[in-house]
Amino acid sequence: MPATKRRARKGTGKYGKAAGKRVESAMRRRKKGTLRSGSGAKVKSRKQAIAIGLSEAREKGGKVPRRKK
Repeated sequence: MPATKRRARKGTGKYGKAAGKRVESAMRRRKKGTLRSGSGAKVKSRKQAIAIGLSEAREKGGKVPRRKK
């Protein structure tokens, strides 16, 4: 594939850089044991940590798709 096509498609992902950084941060906090859910309970689930990271990114205005309802 020519470099021009690759460059054109590069920025069309679902999530922005900020979202990735927030999720990374949430995962680190989960491993450390400091990540808490809304009710104040300690988060142990990897999926829940990712959801919290994406939610934080959404609040800060990062490029994250809407939540499924």
